[in-house]
Amino acid sequence: MNFKKIGVIGGGTMGQGIAEMLAAKGLDVLLVEKTPEKLDYSYSMIETSLDKQLEKWAITQAEKKLILGRIQKVTHFAELSACDMVIETIIEDLEEKKKVFNQLDQVCPNNIILASNTSTLSLTELASSTMYPERVIGMHFIYPVAKVDVVELVRGLKTSDTTFENTKAFVDEVVEKKGVMIYESPGFVTSRLICLFINEAMHVLQEGVASAKDIDDAMRVGYQFQYGPLEMADRFGLDSVLAALERMFREFGELKYRPSTILKKMVRAGQLGMKSGEGFFKYDKDGDRI
Repeated sequence: MNFKKIGVIGGGTMGQGIAEMLAAKGLDVLLVEKTPEKLDYSYSMIETSLDKQLEKWAITQAEKKLILGRIQKVTHFAELSACDMVIETIIEDLEEKKKVFNQLDQVCPNNIILASNTSTLSLTELASSTMYPERVIGMHFIYPVAKVDVVELVRGLKTSDTTFENTKAFVDEVVEKKGVMIYESPGFVTSRLICLFINEAMHVLQEGVASAKDIDDAMRVGYQFQYGPLEMADRFGLDSVLAALERMFREFGELKYRPSTILKKMVRAGQLGMKSGEGFFKYDKDGDRI
């Protein structure tokens, strides 16, 4: 397939990262959000991200203008009918995602690949809400999208070989990342392992073994992680981490997936990490740690 125009549904942290990365690769992007206000905010955050790169001499002013020019703001699903692929990246809520896929079924020709950036939900169940489940696949990008060069390609029960091969070609050749094939399982590979790592760091903090800063420094410096586990959780969104752990706990029934008490308390208090300005650490409006 010749991929030129990609739809991205959801302008949250992951949606912004995916849209920016695709536009930087020379693709036209249709970014979809529920309201014009949310769409403007997502677009402004992409511009902020590009401005930071501009400050570091990573891109030029002309490149910034070109990338932004490739991103079109859209509020109606009907406009996605012209896309070669649509990537859904809304909140981790199965029913909400099923609604999105059901709507896409009405507007997208049956040869268009429908991908979900879900990190824990069942692709088979998502695909069941469509008339053509064979064209539905998981395309799980990892935060930060531009810097992590792996994408989990998750096959649901009915995902066709053609859908998988075309998606892998898109990831490997167009996006220039490493596509790894995953058979459907709660949390796939990356979310399953990283959530356990984060959860254990929270247990260590709760037990008073070390401070949040020292836990993160030990793992970041000692094992060359870009972020320590607690800052990682802040950047994913503590509510997202909690939802992933709870889903895996339900699916597997194993105690190791039971979310830490401190995580539940922080989510109840509205301390969700970078998106709320405070989690285990504090962040400014640009998402930089204070």
